[in-house]
Amino acid sequence: MYYTYILRCKDDSLYTGITTNLERRLKEHKEKGEKAAKYTIRHEVIKMEIAWKSENRALASKLEFNIKKLTKKQKEELIKNPQLLSKYLRDKIQAELYNEYFN
Repeated sequence: MYYTYILRCKDDSLYTGITTNLERRLKEHKEKGEKAAKYTIRHEVIKMEIAWKSENRALASKLEFNIKKLTKKQKEELIKNPQLLSKYLRDKIQAELYNEYFN
């Protein structure tokens, strides 16, 4: 199982990534160690906003890639209303292949 997630940083920016273990990955970002993303080393992570489950890495990566193309406003709306995934990415992904993990 893979997860695509959105993190909120202290400066109110958003970071999108993928992982097989949400708790471990959030800890890596917060601790700013070797496995943290370059972005989250420079931007302090506050919390995980939302995540979606997918069956494999390819699906998770495709969702991550397409979420990263959204505007910040669209990402904020997606966090508030995950059902917008199919609206924003209707031509890019099959939204039914992704299950919201938590919000």
